Amino acid sequence: MLLEPAMRNTAPCILYAALKIYDQNPDGVMLVAPSDHWIDDESEFTKNIKTSFDACSEKDILMTLGIQPDSPNTGYGYIQFEKDASEIKKVKNFTEKPDLKTAEKFIKSGDYLWNAGIFVWSAKSIIKAFKGSLPEMIDTLDDGNNVYNTDFEDDFIKTNYTKCENISIDFGIMEKAENVHVLPVDFGWNDLGTWGSLYNKLEKDETNNAVVGANTIFRDANGNMIRTQSGKRVVIQGLSDFIIVEKEDVLLICPKKDEQDIKQITADVRDNFGEEFV
Repeated sequence: MLLEPAMRNTAPCILYAALKIYDQNPDGVMLVAPSDHWIDDESEFTKNIKTSFDACSEKDILMTLGIQPDSPNTGYGYIQFEKDASEIKKVKNFTEKPDLKTAEKFIKSGDYLWNAGIFVWSAKSIIKAFKGSLPEMIDTLDDGNNVYNTDFEDDFIKTNYTKCENISIDFGIMEKAENVHVLPVDFGWNDLGTWGSLYNKLEKDETNNAVVGANTIFRDANGNMIRTQSGKRVVIQGLSDFIIVEKEDVLLICPKKDEQDIKQITADVRDNFGEEFV
């Protein structure tokens, strides 16, 4: 287990891991995956990872797993790929979370996938990519003294890690590299990163209300997502398909269909009430 001494987004921690793996095995291949995603079909996921590992063992490529979209979701980034008969596709570009109209165009085009943030590459390929796109980070974390997997590693990381730029692997590497490929996959994925996605995975009552934390009474109400502090007594009258979320001193009430606006709502809360309420 490698622990970051400071928060610096995903690029520095991935480089740290890659340098450590490369020191142990110059031909090593690594999987980068968020720890909090939902995967329904684990055997299919394992099959997809093996396919990716095999490809990255043979070629100097950076791979990502692209989820087959089932709706024009505005909560995910998208990956556009080159249409051909190959199993693994060349990536054309990455797009940040779109508005609903743009997401609908993506789905209709048939050459877009959801970006799950799951990557596979060889340690040497990703280190090569860092040398090309983020050379200053290489200079910071790889001083040529072979400190990795030695007694000096912890002190070296504590001293140097905080000097790294705060940047994601997407912005720092993936959107610049020319050798990025994607494997379209469908293993029942959900990042649980939106209230709507969480609602889809939670158990519902007989009127399709999902509740976390609250003790609720529903009157002529259905399809709602309720999340409050434990034991909060909540009565919902006459609401359908709403998100109702309590976080300490902030209460959010928003139609599920407008969930894409929550990012802007969060910004409004920050501007009007202060950072501590976000």
